[in-house]
Amino acid sequence: MSQERSFIKSGRNTIIHKDKKLDLVIVNGENHPRIKVTQNGLEPFKEDLPKNRREAKERYLEMVYVTSPDVFAEEKRLLFIQALDGREYKVDYSKVGTKLFVRIHQESYL
Repeated sequence: MSQERSFIKSGRNTIIHKDKKLDLVIVNGENHPRIKVTQNGLEPFKEDLPKNRREAKERYLEMVYVTSPDVFAEEKRLLFIQALDGREYKVDYSKVGTKLFVRIHQESYL
């Protein structure tokens, strides 16, 4: 059973959000802050993670585990996220805690 996902991956480190009904929660390993991708851009994800896919859906979320084999299969230092607000964001996990951690990489990539 193939499930339609709310994102597609591109290249080695780009995630493209494609469904405004569900927000994405980006989980890049255990030690990095989690990021929520909404139709208005990126924000920190401070809530508890959903326990399963059903709970995620009830909360209008889709989990993106960067390290899972069907995504990138390893932790990433750099991630690019194309959000539904027409911007591509650069997430640099080596700069957590600074204003360079998440920034707009490209305006209007469409």
